[in-house]
Amino acid sequence: MSVAHLALPRAYQPENSLIKVDLHSHSTISDGVLTPAQLAARAHANGVSLWALTDHDEVSGLAQARAEAESLGMAFVSGVEISVTWAKQSVHVLGLGIDEFDSGLLAGLAGIREGRSIRAREMADRLTSMGVPDSYEGALAFAANPSLVSRTHFARFLVERGYCKNMQAVFDKYLGENKPANVRVQWSTLAEAVSWIIGAGGRAAIAHPGRYSFSPLQADALFEQFKELGGTGIEVITGSHTPDQYVEYAKVAQHYGFMASCGSDFHSPKEARLDLGDLPSLPSGVKPIWHDWI
Repeated sequence: MSVAHLALPRAYQPENSLIKVDLHSHSTISDGVLTPAQLAARAHANGVSLWALTDHDEVSGLAQARAEAESLGMAFVSGVEISVTWAKQSVHVLGLGIDEFDSGLLAGLAGIREGRSIRAREMADRLTSMGVPDSYEGALAFAANPSLVSRTHFARFLVERGYCKNMQAVFDKYLGENKPANVRVQWSTLAEAVSWIIGAGGRAAIAHPGRYSFSPLQADALFEQFKELGGTGIEVITGSHTPDQYVEYAKVAQHYGFMASCGSDFHSPKEARLDLGDLPSLPSGVKPIWHDWI
């Protein structure tokens, strides 16, 4: 069932936790390890009633995800996570309830994926110069979608080959912000990403805002610009936030009038801080981004 035809329990009230909602997850189409159908099955097995697949800069997994969700009787929201460059940092913007066949959205995402391919080659060159050969081929082996070789795929290769003990160690040493093998590129602009999402009939929400290293003034500027462009939400509950940040970003949502979203940001059973559906309730006083999707 699409977002336009959600069929949720009659007892559902948007402000409480009578259903499990997870609006942020990744499949093999981007940098997850489960197929869209496997993700749907895992979400359903974990009791999720309203679920979104939000692969990075790619929507080709949505048809499979929707079909499996519908077969399981689980309400499905078509989504995407768009890469943005803002103030020289990468910011991710979720598009929820999108029409994945919208031509403007598809053209924009195709442009970003081209940049991802160039970036992957440059990261491999840097790793080679640091004594890590064959990293592009190694990362590609972990990527079901060759046009979306990401830092996560490189990290899995580096862990498998014993260069680092875990994924976090890879980002701390090689691939995190300002680390030697990380390659900064100009993704889409914030205005472009929000316009693509709105043009495709969706709602735009800033993903895991607590993950970015902006100053308070920069963060305020980001939220103000996002709101002016038509952005409607921020992620409050996410696997990238601490419990204290749940409260902090609920207050941010209230201050700017944003709706609140929640999602595990699930990639892999072995790598997840939160499993699909393993999310606390939204703090009181915020309006869920899914409040009228019933």
